[in-house]
Amino acid sequence: MKREDFPVASEEERKKYVVRPYEEIPLTELTSGALSHLLRSENVLVSFLTMKAGSIFELHSHPEEQIMIVIDGYCDEIIDGKIYRVQKGDVLYLPPNVVHGAFIGDVDCKVIDIFYPVRGDYIRKYREQNPEAKMFFL
Repeated sequence: MKREDFPVASEEERKKYVVRPYEEIPLTELTSGALSHLLRSENVLVSFLTMKAGSIFELHSHPEEQIMIVIDGYCDEIIDGKIYRVQKGDVLYLPPNVVHGAFIGDVDCKVIDIFYPVRGDYIRKYREQNPEAKMFFL
C-alpha cells in the first residue's frame, strides 16, 4: 500500500465521516463544573469532558460501561469507596453499576469518556441545553 495511490477526500466526503474539530460540538453541562462536547454513534457515546479545578463529580452509578482516558491534569476518582489518583496518560475502566465520583485537583482535568451503550441521560441533557443543535453522530 502506498499513500500516493489514494486521492484526498473532498470537504463533502469529510462530512460523511464527521471529520471536524470536536470543539465545534456544542458544550453540555453534565454537572456543576463539568462541561462536555458529546458525540455519539448508534451504540457508543464519547464525551470530551473538562472538569474544572476544585469541582466535585458526585457519587453516582449507571448501567453503561465506561472507559476514561485522562488527557490533561488529574483527579481523585472514588470507586467503591476508595480513592484512585488518575492523571494524564492513565486509562480507567468502570464496569456497569459501579459507584464512583471524583474530586478534581488544583488544575482542570480533561478526559475522554467512552460509554457503551449510549447514556440516555447525557443525550437528554444535550437536547435540553442545545435545543436548536443537531446531535453529532459518527
